[in-house]
Amino acid sequence: MTEKLSNNPSLNVPLLSEWNHHDEEKAIASHPSTKNTVSFFRTCLNGLNAISGVGILSVPYALASGGWLSLVLLFAIAAAAFYTGTLIKRCMDKNSNIKTYPDIGELAFGKIGRLIISVSMYTELYLVSIGFLILEGDNLNNLCPIEEVQIAGFVIGGKQLFVILVALIILPTVWLDNLSMLSYVSASGVFASAVIILSISWTGTFDGVGFHQKGTLVNWRGIPTAVSLYAFCYCAHPVFPTLYNSMTNKHQFSNVLLVCFLLTTVGYASMAIIGYLMFGADVESQVTLNLPLNKVSSKLAIYTTLVNPISKFALMATPITNALKDLLPRAYKNRATNILVSTVLVISATIVALSVPFFGDLMSLVGAFLSVTASILLPCLCYLKISGTYNEFGCETIAIVTIIVAAIAMGISGTYTSVMEIVHHL
Repeated sequence: MTEKLSNNPSLNVPLLSEWNHHDEEKAIASHPSTKNTVSFFRTCLNGLNAISGVGILSVPYALASGGWLSLVLLFAIAAAAFYTGTLIKRCMDKNSNIKTYPDIGELAFGKIGRLIISVSMYTELYLVSIGFLILEGDNLNNLCPIEEVQIAGFVIGGKQLFVILVALIILPTVWLDNLSMLSYVSASGVFASAVIILSISWTGTFDGVGFHQKGTLVNWRGIPTAVSLYAFCYCAHPVFPTLYNSMTNKHQFSNVLLVCFLLTTVGYASMAIIGYLMFGADVESQVTLNLPLNKVSSKLAIYTTLVNPISKFALMATPITNALKDLLPRAYKNRATNILVSTVLVISATIVALSVPFFGDLMSLVGAFLSVTASILLPCLCYLKISGTYNEFGCETIAIVTIIVAAIAMGISGTYTSVMEIVHHL
């Protein structure tokens, strides 16, 4: 999820701002104007950039966890996420004052609604930022294995050393006040995902790995993990309000969602099938860790994986630091305090990454607990409240309630499974 929420400056607003105060400069990072001047094609690119992310590395592991039949769940989650995306559009059609995702929560449930949506998004951003550090440490240690080093009397493993080094490299980027340069770098997400799929496909086809693994039809014990990781791939919903507001023709937004979800789902499914056929049950939580390091195509995939998180960490962390700065008294809002808050955030993320270095389990937790909540559950609840359809007993109400029940079941089972896996590995 490298790009999923990083493009959403709507997260920069206070948790409980007044409903009537909307900043006209709230927009996704890749398109800094909220004026409705963005074409259908440009909006599709922004949407693809938002949905496609590091989840593409974990879908082979998700498929290996649940078996071939779990692909049905991938398509079901994609369909549900597409539908809840259209519900967000319909909520915005009800009130022209809605500019951001937290605005929808406030319109539906007041300040409590804004708080719940904001906290879920900030928490997701924080955990994804931690996932970036874990991903970097795993892949760098795979490229340049280091046993242990001693620094100031402390013994540090190779993977932990790389996590710390990457954190030091990233640290100056979170000190920047203007992230417009980084926002343009984040627009490479669509291209990066395509490069990763093509490189790994080339490795399997021409570099001797092959597609010989048969896999299993279904693994019931692994279904909760598979569902959680699939849900993680579709957590771009907080970006949708700003995409919608930026469009020249807002009536086409449903078509934008359809194009984006179709293309990204084809990409995710292709990567899952390719990775599972190549490595079977032995596929790692990041498929790049399985690649032979002596092949150019493998190195291209790994280097592409490494570069993007470094450039996007600041885009993920800045909304969190801005929210924390808003909580400070006015007298302490200065450049030095901003740097201190940003530094503390990076340090805390590094400590958690060193303590819980399990990329697959962490992303599974994010998918089950936060992505399901923000991308499926909350849009349904907000739409029922805003539209008033909860008073009616029609086909749409039944469908939405069914999605809500399924989302709650996915969230509970996936969260429990991922927490147990993390505790077991600890």
